[in-house]
Amino acid sequence: MLRLRAFRPSNDKIVKIQLHPTHPWLVTADASDRVSVWNWEHRQVIYELKAGGVDERRLVGAKLEKLAEGESETKGKSTEAMRGGSVQQVNFYDDDVRFWQLWRNRSAAAEAPSAASTVTSAFSSPAPSTKGRHFLVICCVNKAIFLDLVTMRGRDVPKQELDNKSLICMEFLCRSTTGDGPPLVAFGGSDGVIRVLSMISWKLVRRYTGGHKGSISCLMTFMASSGEALLVSGGSDGLLVLWSADHGQDSRELVPKLSLKAHDGGVVAVELSRVIGGAPQLITIGADKTLAIWDTISFKELRRIKPVPKLACHSVASWCHPRAPNLDILTCVKDSHIWAIEHPTYSALTRPLCELSSLIPPQVLAPNKKLRVYCMVAHPLQPHLVATGTNIGVIVSEFDARSIPAVGPIPTPTGNREHSAIYVVERELKLLNFQLSNTPNPSLGSNGSLSETGKYRGDLGEPLQVKQMKKHISTPVPHDSYSVLSVSSSGKYLSIVWPDIPHFTVYKVSDWSVVDSGSARLLAWDTCRDRFAILESALPTRMPIIPKGGSSRKAKEAAAAAAQAAAVAASAASAASVQVRILLDDGTSNILMRSIGGRSEPVIGLHGGALLGVAYRTSRRISPVAATAISTIQSMPLSGFGSSGLSSFTTLDDGFNSHKSPAEAAPQNFQLYSWETFQPVGGLLPHPEWTAWDQTVEYCAFAYQQYIVISSLRPQYRYLGDVAIPYATGAVWHRRQLFVATPTTIECVFVDAGVAAIDIETRKRKEEMKMKEAQARAVAEHGDLALIAVDGLQSASQERIPLRPPMLQVVRLASFQHAPSVPPYLTLPKQTKVDGDDSAMPREIEEKKVNEIAVGGGGVSVAVTRFPTEQKRPVGPLVVVGVRDGVLWLIDRYMCAHALSLNHPGIRCRCLAAYGDAVSAVKWASRLGREHHDDLAQFMMGMGYATEALHLPGISKRLEFDLAMQSNDLKRALQCLLTMSNSRDIGQDGIGLDLNDILNITAKKENIVEAVQGIVKFAREFLDLIDAADATAQVDIAREALKRLAAAGSVKGALQGHELRGLALCLANHGELTRLNGLVSNLISAGLGREAAFSAAVLGDNALMEKSWQDTGMLAEAVLHAHAHGRPTLKNLVQTWNKMLQKEVDHAPSKQIDAASAFLASLEEPKLTSLAEAGKKPPIEILPPGMPSLSALITTQKKPTLGIQSSQQKPLQLEAPPIATPEAATISAATTATSEAPENASAATTSTSAATENAPPSTTPEAESSPLPSEASKPTVDVKAPTSSPGSNSDQIAPVESIPETIASDSAVPPQIPDNQGASVPADTTLPLSDFLG
Repeated sequence: MLRLRAFRPSNDKIVKIQLHPTHPWLVTADASDRVSVWNWEHRQVIYELKAGGVDERRLVGAKLEKLAEGESETKGKSTEAMRGGSVQQVNFYDDDVRFWQLWRNRSAAAEAPSAASTVTSAFSSPAPSTKGRHFLVICCVNKAIFLDLVTMRGRDVPKQELDNKSLICMEFLCRSTTGDGPPLVAFGGSDGVIRVLSMISWKLVRRYTGGHKGSISCLMTFMASSGEALLVSGGSDGLLVLWSADHGQDSRELVPKLSLKAHDGGVVAVELSRVIGGAPQLITIGADKTLAIWDTISFKELRRIKPVPKLACHSVASWCHPRAPNLDILTCVKDSHIWAIEHPTYSALTRPLCELSSLIPPQVLAPNKKLRVYCMVAHPLQPHLVATGTNIGVIVSEFDARSIPAVGPIPTPTGNREHSAIYVVERELKLLNFQLSNTPNPSLGSNGSLSETGKYRGDLGEPLQVKQMKKHISTPVPHDSYSVLSVSSSGKYLSIVWPDIPHFTVYKVSDWSVVDSGSARLLAWDTCRDRFAILESALPTRMPIIPKGGSSRKAKEAAAAAAQAAAVAASAASAASVQVRILLDDGTSNILMRSIGGRSEPVIGLHGGALLGVAYRTSRRISPVAATAISTIQSMPLSGFGSSGLSSFTTLDDGFNSHKSPAEAAPQNFQLYSWETFQPVGGLLPHPEWTAWDQTVEYCAFAYQQYIVISSLRPQYRYLGDVAIPYATGAVWHRRQLFVATPTTIECVFVDAGVAAIDIETRKRKEEMKMKEAQARAVAEHGDLALIAVDGLQSASQERIPLRPPMLQVVRLASFQHAPSVPPYLTLPKQTKVDGDDSAMPREIEEKKVNEIAVGGGGVSVAVTRFPTEQKRPVGPLVVVGVRDGVLWLIDRYMCAHALSLNHPGIRCRCLAAYGDAVSAVKWASRLGREHHDDLAQFMMGMGYATEALHLPGISKRLEFDLAMQSNDLKRALQCLLTMSNSRDIGQDGIGLDLNDILNITAKKENIVEAVQGIVKFAREFLDLIDAADATAQVDIAREALKRLAAAGSVKGALQGHELRGLALCLANHGELTRLNGLVSNLISAGLGREAAFSAAVLGDNALMEKSWQDTGMLAEAVLHAHAHGRPTLKNLVQTWNKMLQKEVDHAPSKQIDAASAFLASLEEPKLTSLAEAGKKPPIEILPPGMPSLSALITTQKKPTLGIQSSQQKPLQLEAPPIATPEAATISAATTATSEAPENASAATTSTSAATENAPPSTTPEAESSPLPSEASKPTVDVKAPTSSPGSNSDQIAPVESIPETIASDSAVPPQIPDNQGASVPADTTLPLSDFLG
């Protein structure tokens, strides 16, 4: 039934254990008196010490503290050096422990019908007393150790200060029922006297005497239904003694109020039990192996049992879990089980809840070693967690954390202030009516809802006053086991499913008549109509019990029968089908579909909603999360507790096997079906734990173990995102708000789908369909001439719909933890005077930093904090009812309704906006501090209310601009931009803003410089505003913004390149040719050639564009531009460019190298072929494609061959830098031979000063029309690939097979055709302009 949550092995047996209520901390003490504090959630050890002896680390730490404080060493022995002795008890103490101890006592007392009004009133949180400290308190025989886990400083109180009596047990006290006053701790002594110690003065303040004759073994505080705080003690003499704990600080010796004989041989432990609808009870266990239950009004014994024969109980815990409604007590003996005791209304039997040895990994337990439990504690706030100390370590078990109470909220009629819910208790249907009391309710928006401290009541963690009443319904229910309740979408029908039977019944809410029933384990409702789906299942065969000590033949027969029963149950489960039924208006049930889906796998889950979700069991091993079936938002396990055949809770899920692949963790076994056609919708999905669908069928949420997936359903299914809310147990939609309950928190998720492209497209299609329908109606009524009138009604203006991303915002409303306070990182107070002042500190000062308010105009209270302090979450599993009367309603396991305030303006404004009332949200924002208006405006913009958010008075100008742009209020956006950039006077007529005017600034124009800087800062916003104005035909706004941006664009280096290009396009678009021409001139003066050329191109002036390239030194771009446009300046530009490149090559910087490197480099340099070439360096000549060589002689061209005519003339292009790369360019050289081998041509290299080919000399005779090869222009670049020898003309490159006629016939070396024909650069591979620009 339980699964392993955490396990920590130990070499010694664990004899003491305690859990922290709010933090995942667990403190243990073993038989060797070693105390450990362990974080069971993260599996980390926080602190360890040897409490029984002398802990050397604490001793050294205490000495260092005294030296740091300047204290001299005392003559006597320090308290840290004293041996502690045997550890008797361990516990935590801080503000959380104190609060929940008081809450438990008050809530248990408030259940009694005769409870006093002081008990049933709203419980206010006590003032913080520990001020951020988290104490670990260890009660040893010789001393008590108080260790602060925050500062790691401790205080030891030896028994000499407590009348020199040994300490046996301890309990924390409060001065009064409200919890005010200094923290007190009571120690039970070996002499039968209870001594009370103040944790402020560290002095003995009280004694309880005359109650016990022996030692005191256990202490516990509780509250009577009359509101009196009581202390109960159990002693070794078997007596149970009651004392009054409601006293102030005094040193009187108090006598007992009542004494009674409880057990023979001594009382071992005492526990408080909360009873639904009755006074609290006391549970005691004794050395006589019995367990007794006592009434706290008459203090009479109600019941006495022996839980486990022949074994004495050593631990007891009150337990209330919705998965096991009949079990209310857990206990342990020295075996391997956790035992559960049924409620006396039932059989009052003791049954083993769990076999712990089946939970732990098998490798932990030795083969011949048996597991033994020595202590056990249930979590005080999360009943699904149970920690046990054993002889092999600490085991933290989890018992079905997803189970929620069997409660079904009924929709409230409009205008009714009283709300209702149905629940099942002891085979009875009961009606719970609840509403807010008549006291002033701050959640309804009254301005006078302030407490005496000047704060909102709902923000202090104080629960709202709730008036509730429970009524009995005459209709009985057939079963008393675990049940799941759900209500139809209309609220007319209530379904109850008993999955352990299995059985279901559907009731009509109006008269509680049964309209349908049958055998089913799962049930799911449709959220749109009164129809539901069930998983029909046959009654499971009871498995025979194998008797212990019987013969082997009987054991084998029983095992065979059990296997046969399991096979029958498995076959029945696999044969079960999903059936859909509908409830008609007359109250009759009809079957719509007898079987949904053609899959052969057995169904393990049904989920209701707008679509029916069916989960199938896969063949692979699945986790317990995927093996739990949920009906609507209810958790439904596969089998009853106690059985191991089909139980889904025995699977290990701990740190030892948590390394699973995603496929194993979330198998694709969940299919959605249509309620109308019963056909599958979409593909398979991972099986969620529960699903929640919006009533308006706009949103849905699928919950998994670590997160919740939220999706939009209209206009089509769209994934919005997931929120990291782990272990969620249920949720309810309220428009665009998803209220989620987890075992420790209550969260609110604000959801908006945003605006996507599909939404705009769907909107356009709907408008087109409406127009076509209108035209069709007009034609039908008035003929074809009516189309003129229909078309005339259409508006010519186009609405600009901006895209908006989806928004998910999570706000935590409630948790278990106390409001945080700043811990004092100082030494603990020692002087009595200081202690007294500290204890008398006003409560208002303590809480000032938690929730502050300010008073605005008209006396309206204004919240200073962005969100309220987290309210206190009700204890245990909860059912989320929803938002009614402006508060969030919850119902706990004890069938009590709780209301969480949504009154804080930070929450209320968001809830109103999500609900759709943005106007009221803006009105409520007057109660929120203006420093939080930006955050609220961002939220409203994400929800689609940018226009309304503009009315918030405290928003910043930057956010106001975004809101104005989002809401298409471009005039306001322009005003915001002018204010932010301080540019109202820029761009006006009569103000000179050319480059010279800006550079020659005078004192009168200093503000112009600031304005230009402001425009530059918001240049992107100006461009966006211009684009939006152009899209909506608001020319005046676009021109005003364009004037400012053009003024800033005239300053050198002010705007980025892309901004200048955008500015040029905007100027051209608006016909600002004069400003555009001036912009080009300024850009040329500023040296921004690219931007100037782009602007000139937009202007359409080729001469100005060429001037932009040339005047800014970008000659390569100027050459290409002149060549492309046939400019007459091409030759001059090419000559200027080549001269510049030649100049760069000639003046290339020389590198300093050593002798060895120079020698090696000389070996690689190209060799000279003759002395005549020694003094000649080929000039650089780079030409655009198709341009003849400038250095070649002008000769008469012979008629080329066909190959030359077919090939495009393209000289090879070079890169300007002197140091060339292999990919840089190709060669353009004037030679007359094609007999060079390709491999020789590819071996050509380039030096930084000159380039000489390292190839054999050409033996081809010199042609008449070509110069010598040494006189031809040779570039200074490497050749990457083999190329054919160039032709006689330097501006022509012919294929190898097309040989010019100028080649002599008596060549010594015949021409060779290389393997890579056409390796010369073809005409269509000219390097693009971007390469030159780069």
